[in-house]
Amino acid sequence: YSGSNISIVMCDALMQPMQKVISATHFKPVKPKLDSSPSELKWTPCSPGNWDAIGKSWNKIKLDEQQELPLMLQDFLKSLESMQLTVTEADIRRHDEWMKES
Repeated sequence: YSGSNISIVMCDALMQPMQKVISATHFKPVKPKLDSSPSELKWTPCSPGNWDAIGKSWNKIKLDEQQELPLMLQDFLKSLESMQLTVTEADIRRHDEWMKES
């Protein structure tokens, strides 16, 4: 991978939680902290089959009522899957040969 490839993967991975929220059709209420009161509930995306899922769009939930999603290893792996390499095996061989010559 080139430095540019790594930068693109990082940026794409950082956007994955936001994409999950934007593409969600159902959300469920969650407590942001264990000691939170019921009035402090936040909304997080979930499967339509989840027992407490409520059909709604992310733009119908106030920003301060949305639970921030964590960045996960799966977000980076998903970004890597769609990455098109800009450095080929031939490029690496040419670089190795050039390094041997100098």
